[in-house]
Amino acid sequence: MTNTRKSIHGQWSSRWAFILAATGSAVGLGNIWKFPYIAGENGGGAFVLVYLLCIASIGIPIMMAEILLGRRGRQSPVNTMRTLASESGRSPHWQWLGWGGVFSGFLILSYYSVVAGWALAYVFRVGSGEFTGVTAARAGALFTELVSDPERLLAWHTIFMGMTMFVVARGVRSGLEQAVRVLMPALFVILLLLVGYALNSGKFAEGAAFLFNPDFSKLTADSILVAMGHAFFTLSLGMGAIMVYGSYLNQHVSIGRTSLFIAALDTLVALLAGLAIFPIVMSHGLEPGAGPGLIFQSLPLAFGHMPGGQFFGALFFVLLVFAAWTSAISLLEPAVTWLVESRGMSRLKATMGCGVAIWALGIGTVLSFNLWSSPLFAGKTFFDLLDYLTANILLPLGGLLISLFAGWLLTREASLDELGLGDGPAYRIWRVLASFVAPLAVAIVFLNAIGLV
Repeated sequence: MTNTRKSIHGQWSSRWAFILAATGSAVGLGNIWKFPYIAGENGGGAFVLVYLLCIASIGIPIMMAEILLGRRGRQSPVNTMRTLASESGRSPHWQWLGWGGVFSGFLILSYYSVVAGWALAYVFRVGSGEFTGVTAARAGALFTELVSDPERLLAWHTIFMGMTMFVVARGVRSGLEQAVRVLMPALFVILLLLVGYALNSGKFAEGAAFLFNPDFSKLTADSILVAMGHAFFTLSLGMGAIMVYGSYLNQHVSIGRTSLFIAALDTLVALLAGLAIFPIVMSHGLEPGAGPGLIFQSLPLAFGHMPGGQFFGALFFVLLVFAAWTSAISLLEPAVTWLVESRGMSRLKATMGCGVAIWALGIGTVLSFNLWSSPLFAGKTFFDLLDYLTANILLPLGGLLISLFAGWLLTREASLDELGLGDGPAYRIWRVLASFVAPLAVAIVFLNAIGLV
């Protein structure tokens, strides 16, 4: 039976609007530095091949499952799971899967906003010429000065949360869709400009080789686990964002083809980021290290010694802000939709309530880099604890349960109806991947993350 439910929050105007929004949710800070780095360190092209296989067998099937559930329920993740469990004759406790997604997004956005605030600060710091001609020691000191100042961090965190709340409060068409229609094309244009800039760095071939040359000797069991984990996390799965975006998707849009397109765009961003970053870093003899060290110390140092570096450096951090902003919007949306549906709030009040609560929780992350830098528990700061809880426990569990529910517990008729693949080979392949391959892979990633494998 065709699903005739309608979302009270509205609907994407087109398939392309959904693709931009879902790609915006998937593309985040991790795409810009993490994927290129782990690819280079784990065999380059050999790792990319394994990663693409993992995207096909883990990421895309779970993304299809999450969109399927969202479009079938047409509500917030909590109410969607409650409704679908009831229709399938399953326990109402499956609503806790929806709650887990909302809770994950809430926690992640609280610290994601703080780190995005760093990028926002660096747009102006690099653009004003603060890094022109600096030494490596001075570049490191400038970053330390920023994170050591709780008032400055709080100010940038507040500005970024305000930007996110502004978009979400405006609704699906006027807020989310309008934002991604501008931000995502701009993100790709900036990336291509930066790749063009890197072409003139003198080390483009070396940077491309670091990213693409296959070195199977570096491909270990750990490399495969890294590829499996990143294939899952990079698509923004398990946190309710894709589910709630799926609830706004037109009934006639193909979930399978759309998921393939989103995964391809997400991977393209990661590869372009590597081609933009590594030649610039290598041209100055710097190590392509991961994390904040690469983004907030090595790269500003490199831009500070290159012709046009002031402009292109600022442009790079605008890129980071755009990537973070589109992800942040999707993290806030699930909680807002639940308040609108279940508490009868206006979207503006729901956004304000959630946004202020997330902002307040983010103060803990702000202080983790200065006044609360001492470990609170198990050698971890407040920020470390939130990061560990979400990345290693909540998100893998969410993805695992989404896959199991869609593959095993949702009625066959419902999944056939939503996917629109017909009862043929394509549907059967998805069902095998979603029911067996993806859950097993995510379970291994989860057990490895908590130290049991």
